[in-house]
Amino acid sequence: MVEEEFRKRLEEERDRLKAELERLKIEGQENPGYRYSNHMADEASDVFEQAKNLALRRNLERLLTKVEGALDRIEEGTYGICEVCGRRIDPARLRALPYATLCFECQQRRER
Repeated sequence: MVEEEFRKRLEEERDRLKAELERLKIEGQENPGYRYSNHMADEASDVFEQAKNLALRRNLERLLTKVEGALDRIEEGTYGICEVCGRRIDPARLRALPYATLCFECQQRRER
């Protein structure tokens, strides 16, 4: 069954994202960020690393929310149905983006 294929992929992606978020959390605890330094380059490096890690964490959290939403839709029986027009989302689109909520046409309209 195709839906089971997507469920498995989404569950694997959810687990991967959670593990990556945990890794970032542990790294953040080991390297809490700003350290006192008299050298501007050291301070700039610290600030850059903090900003990079924050952006990574936010992106991972956003993707995790989308993946969990797709898993919820599988449970509800609405997975693969466009949230705008109600038509089936092309399986090829779901293979490329398993948490897609819009069919290709509605996604194109939204991006314009």
